[in-house]
Amino acid sequence: MERVVVALGGNALLRRGADDTFEELYRAARTAAERIAEIAAEGWEVVVTHGNGPQVGRILIQQEAAAKTVSPMPLDVCGAESQGLIGYLLQVTIGDVFFERGMERPVATVLTLTRVRPQDPAFRKPSKFIGPFYTAAQAHRLEEQRHWVMKEDPHGGWRRVVPSPRPYSIVETPIVKRLVADGVIVIAGGGGGVPVIEKGPRLIGKEGVVDKDLAAAILAAEVEASTLLILTDVQKVQRGFGTLYPDAIDRMTADEAADLLKRGEFGAGSMGPKVQAAIDFLEAGGTRVMIGDLDEAPAVLRGEAGTEIVPS
Repeated sequence: MERVVVALGGNALLRRGADDTFEELYRAARTAAERIAEIAAEGWEVVVTHGNGPQVGRILIQQEAAAKTVSPMPLDVCGAESQGLIGYLLQVTIGDVFFERGMERPVATVLTLTRVRPQDPAFRKPSKFIGPFYTAAQAHRLEEQRHWVMKEDPHGGWRRVVPSPRPYSIVETPIVKRLVADGVIVIAGGGGGVPVIEKGPRLIGKEGVVDKDLAAAILAAEVEASTLLILTDVQKVQRGFGTLYPDAIDRMTADEAADLLKRGEFGAGSMGPKVQAAIDFLEAGGTRVMIGDLDEAPAVLRGEAGTEIVPS
C-alpha cells in the first residue's frame, strides 16, 4: 500500500468564523475523521498531522486567567497539552467513523517532539505572536517580570512573540513508521511537534513554535510517504490571492512553485509555508504534494481537485 501524510491545517480543524467551543472542535474533528476514513478505504496507509494555533492560544489565555491560582506552564508544555487535546478528539472520532463503516483499523496518537538547532537565528529574533492581547503597560510589566519579548500586534494591542525555529527531524519517526506499517492510523506531529534541542543524549524542550507545515514535510519524508496531502479551507493554490483576479493553479513543478514563492505570490502567514513544505518534501524524495479543501480530500488525493505539485 502507498503511504500518505494528511496535514490538517488550523482552518480545517476550526472553520473561519466558527466559535471556539468544544462542540465546534468536535464537529470539525468528526468531519476530518470522515475524510480520513474515505482515504483509508481506498487502500492508503495514513499518518495524520494537524495544526494547533487556536487551541494552544486558548490554553495560554486560560493560564493567564488562572495565574494567581495555579502556576503557568512553559510554552513547550502547552504545546504538548494541545497535542493531547486534538489527538484525543481525532482518535475518538476516527475510531467512531471506522466502527460505523465496519472498518477494522486501530488509531493511535503519538506525542511528538521535533528537533531544532540551538543556534537557529529564530532564538535571537522571536517573531511568532502567541497568546492574549495586552495593553502597553501590561506588556512592559510582563517583559520585566517574566522576561518575555513583547511586540505590538498589527491587529491591535500587544502580544508575546516567541521563536519559530526551523525543524530538521522528528524524534518519534521510527515509532510512527512501525505503527503505520502495522495498519495503524497514526496521529503525530501536532502543531509542528514540541521543539527540542539535543544536549548529548538529552532532549530539552524549548519555548517556541515550529511551523506545522514544515514539520509535516519532514514527517512525510521520514516515514517514507509517497504523498503529502495538505488540507485547508481553500480549493486550490492561487496566484494573486486576495486580488480582484486570482488565478487558480491546477499543477506546478517544485521549481515553478519556488519561483512564485520567491516573487511573493503566496502569503507568509497562509499559503507560503504550505508551498515551502511542498518544495521541501519533493526535494527530499517525495513523489507529489496535493493541496486542497478538506471537504474534497479524497478527490484531492486522487488528483481530481486541488493543486498538485510535483518534482521538477
